[in-house]
Amino acid sequence: MVFISARPCQAAKICILQPRGVQVSSRDFFRGGRLKPRVGIWRSFWCLSDFERSIALEAACGLVATRVGLSLLGFRRWKNELARFARHANRCPATSAGPGSVAASKEIARIAAATARNLFFRANCLERSLTLWWLLSRRGIASELRFGARKESTHFEAHAWVELDGTVLSDAGEVHLHFVPFESH
Repeated sequence: MVFISARPCQAAKICILQPRGVQVSSRDFFRGGRLKPRVGIWRSFWCLSDFERSIALEAACGLVATRVGLSLLGFRRWKNELARFARHANRCPATSAGPGSVAASKEIARIAAATARNLFFRANCLERSLTLWWLLSRRGIASELRFGARKESTHFEAHAWVELDGTVLSDAGEVHLHFVPFESH
Protein backbone atom coordinates (compact mmCIF):
# COMPACT_ATOMS: atom_id res chain seq x y z
CA MET A 1 0.00 0.00 0.00
CA VAL A 2 1.25 3.43 -0.87
CA PHE A 3 -0.05 5.56 1.98
CA ILE A 4 1.50 4.85 5.35
CA SER A 5 -0.27 5.88 8.51
CA ALA A 6 0.89 5.81 12.10
CA ARG A 7 -2.49 4.63 13.34
CA PRO A 8 -3.70 1.07 12.71
CA CYS A 9 -6.49 0.48 10.26
CA GLN A 10 -8.55 -2.60 9.64
CA ALA A 11 -9.54 -2.90 6.00
CA ALA A 12 -13.07 -4.11 5.49
CA LYS A 13 -13.42 -7.44 3.76
CA ILE A 14 -15.66 -7.58 0.70
CA CYS A 15 -17.55 -10.78 0.12
CA ILE A 16 -19.02 -11.42 -3.29
CA LEU A 17 -21.80 -13.99 -3.42
CA GLN A 18 -22.09 -15.89 -6.66
CA PRO A 19 -25.04 -17.98 -7.81
CA ARG A 20 -24.36 -21.67 -8.40
CA GLY A 21 -23.00 -22.53 -11.79
CA VAL A 22 -21.59 -19.06 -12.54
CA GLN A 23 -17.97 -19.19 -13.61
CA VAL A 24 -15.68 -16.29 -12.77
CA SER A 25 -12.94 -15.77 -15.31
CA SER A 26 -9.50 -14.36 -14.59
CA ARG A 27 -10.54 -11.26 -16.54
CA ASP A 28 -13.35 -10.60 -14.08
CA PHE A 29 -13.72 -6.93 -13.16
CA PHE A 30 -13.03 -7.46 -9.46
CA ARG A 31 -10.36 -10.14 -9.71
CA GLY A 32 -8.21 -9.55 -12.80
CA GLY A 33 -9.00 -6.00 -13.75
CA ARG A 34 -7.58 -2.74 -12.55
CA LEU A 35 -10.07 -2.26 -9.76
CA LYS A 36 -8.19 -4.29 -7.17
CA PRO A 37 -5.13 -2.00 -6.96
CA ARG A 38 -7.38 1.06 -6.89
CA VAL A 39 -9.48 -0.37 -4.05
CA GLY A 40 -6.26 -0.90 -2.09
CA ILE A 41 -5.28 2.71 -2.69
CA TRP A 42 -8.67 3.95 -1.49
CA ARG A 43 -8.49 1.72 1.58
CA SER A 44 -5.05 3.17 2.34
CA PHE A 45 -6.40 6.68 1.81
CA TRP A 46 -9.19 6.18 4.35
CA CYS A 47 -6.67 4.83 6.88
CA LEU A 48 -4.86 8.17 6.90
CA SER A 49 -5.39 10.76 9.61
CA ASP A 50 -7.58 13.76 8.83
CA PHE A 51 -4.48 15.94 8.41
CA GLU A 52 -2.88 13.47 5.97
CA ARG A 53 -6.12 13.11 3.97
CA SER A 54 -6.49 16.88 3.68
CA ILE A 55 -2.88 17.20 2.43
CA ALA A 56 -3.46 14.37 -0.09
CA LEU A 57 -6.64 16.02 -1.41
CA GLU A 58 -4.98 19.43 -1.64
CA ALA A 59 -2.00 17.87 -3.42
CA ALA A 60 -4.24 16.05 -5.91
CA CYS A 61 -6.19 19.22 -6.70
CA GLY A 62 -2.97 21.24 -6.84
CA LEU A 63 -1.30 18.80 -9.22
CA VAL A 64 -4.26 18.77 -11.61
CA ALA A 65 -4.59 22.57 -11.44
CA THR A 66 -0.84 22.98 -11.97
CA ARG A 67 -0.88 20.76 -15.05
CA VAL A 68 -3.68 22.86 -16.54
CA GLY A 69 -2.28 26.18 -15.28
CA LEU A 70 1.18 25.60 -16.71
CA SER A 71 -0.21 24.67 -20.11
CA LEU A 72 -2.59 27.67 -20.24
CA LEU A 73 -0.66 30.42 -18.44
CA GLY A 74 2.98 29.38 -18.52
CA PHE A 75 5.37 29.08 -15.61
CA ARG A 76 5.76 32.69 -14.45
CA ARG A 77 2.06 33.58 -14.50
CA TRP A 78 1.02 30.26 -12.90
CA LYS A 79 3.60 30.62 -10.09
CA ASN A 80 2.28 34.15 -9.42
CA GLU A 81 -1.27 32.77 -9.27
CA LEU A 82 -0.21 30.03 -6.85
CA ALA A 83 1.51 32.63 -4.66
CA ARG A 84 -1.67 34.70 -4.68
CA PHE A 85 -3.78 31.65 -3.72
CA ALA A 86 -1.34 30.83 -0.91
CA ARG A 87 -1.51 34.39 0.46
CA HIS A 88 -5.31 34.23 0.60
CA ALA A 89 -5.24 30.88 2.40
CA ASN A 90 -2.62 31.94 4.95
CA ARG A 91 -3.06 35.35 6.55
CA CYS A 92 0.25 35.23 8.45
CA PRO A 93 3.54 35.91 6.63
CA ALA A 94 5.80 33.04 5.65
CA THR A 95 8.29 32.11 8.33
CA SER A 96 11.74 30.64 8.16
CA ALA A 97 12.10 26.99 8.95
CA GLY A 98 12.48 25.79 12.50
CA PRO A 99 12.91 22.17 13.61
CA GLY A 100 9.15 21.64 13.76
CA SER A 101 8.47 23.13 10.35
CA VAL A 102 11.20 21.00 8.70
CA ALA A 103 9.62 17.82 10.08
CA ALA A 104 6.14 18.97 9.04
CA SER A 105 7.48 19.94 5.61
CA LYS A 106 9.00 16.49 5.11
CA GLU A 107 5.68 14.90 6.04
CA ILE A 108 3.81 17.15 3.61
CA ALA A 109 6.37 16.32 0.90
CA ARG A 110 5.98 12.58 1.56
CA ILE A 111 2.19 12.74 1.26
CA ALA A 112 2.36 14.94 -1.86
CA ALA A 113 4.80 12.50 -3.52
CA ALA A 114 2.54 9.53 -2.72
CA THR A 115 -0.42 11.43 -4.16
CA ALA A 116 1.50 12.24 -7.35
CA ARG A 117 2.38 8.55 -7.81
CA ASN A 118 -1.30 7.58 -7.67
CA LEU A 119 -2.86 10.14 -9.98
CA PHE A 120 -4.33 9.32 -13.36
CA PHE A 121 -1.41 11.09 -15.07
CA ARG A 122 2.33 11.14 -14.44
CA ALA A 123 3.31 14.51 -13.01
CA ASN A 124 6.74 15.83 -13.97
CA CYS A 125 9.23 17.37 -11.54
CA LEU A 126 8.09 20.93 -12.25
CA GLU A 127 4.44 20.11 -11.52
CA ARG A 128 5.34 18.21 -8.35
CA SER A 129 7.71 20.92 -7.13
CA LEU A 130 5.33 23.80 -7.81
CA THR A 131 2.55 21.96 -6.00
CA LEU A 132 4.74 21.20 -2.98
CA TRP A 133 5.96 24.81 -2.89
CA TRP A 134 2.31 25.96 -2.92
CA LEU A 135 1.30 23.49 -0.17
CA LEU A 136 4.10 24.75 2.07
CA SER A 137 3.35 28.40 1.28
CA ARG A 138 -0.29 27.86 2.28
CA ARG A 139 0.96 26.82 5.71
CA GLY A 140 3.29 29.79 6.10
CA ILE A 141 6.51 27.84 5.45
CA ALA A 142 8.93 29.79 3.26
CA SER A 143 10.46 27.16 0.98
CA GLU A 144 12.51 27.75 -2.14
CA LEU A 145 11.78 26.44 -5.63
CA ARG A 146 15.09 25.47 -7.24
CA PHE A 147 16.07 24.64 -10.81
CA GLY A 148 19.10 22.92 -12.24
CA ALA A 149 20.37 21.73 -15.61
CA ARG A 150 22.82 19.26 -17.10
CA LYS A 151 23.98 18.16 -20.50
CA GLU A 152 24.16 14.43 -21.15
CA SER A 153 25.91 13.76 -24.49
CA THR A 154 23.57 15.60 -26.89
CA HIS A 155 20.63 16.04 -24.49
CA PHE A 156 19.96 19.10 -22.37
CA GLU A 157 18.00 18.20 -19.24
CA ALA A 158 16.45 20.40 -16.56
CA HIS A 159 15.10 19.53 -13.13
CA ALA A 160 13.06 21.29 -10.42
CA TRP A 161 12.99 20.64 -6.68
CA VAL A 162 11.98 22.32 -3.42
CA GLU A 163 14.42 23.20 -0.64
CA LEU A 164 13.85 24.35 2.90
CA ASP A 165 16.95 25.76 4.63
CA GLY A 166 19.22 23.66 2.44
CA THR A 167 17.19 20.45 2.92
CA VAL A 168 15.77 19.02 -0.30
CA LEU A 169 12.13 18.04 0.19
CA SER A 170 10.80 17.02 -3.20
CA ASP A 171 13.42 14.56 -4.47
CA ALA A 172 13.66 10.95 -3.51
CA GLY A 173 17.33 10.21 -3.15
CA GLU A 174 19.96 12.46 -4.63
CA VAL A 175 18.58 13.19 -8.10
CA HIS A 176 19.17 16.93 -7.71
CA LEU A 177 22.91 16.37 -7.19
CA HIS A 178 23.26 15.41 -10.86
CA PHE A 179 22.11 18.89 -11.92
CA VAL A 180 23.95 22.20 -11.66
CA PRO A 181 21.60 24.52 -9.76
CA PHE A 182 20.83 27.97 -11.11
CA GLU A 183 21.52 30.93 -8.85
CA SER A 184 18.64 31.65 -6.52
CA HIS A 185 17.44 35.19 -6.20
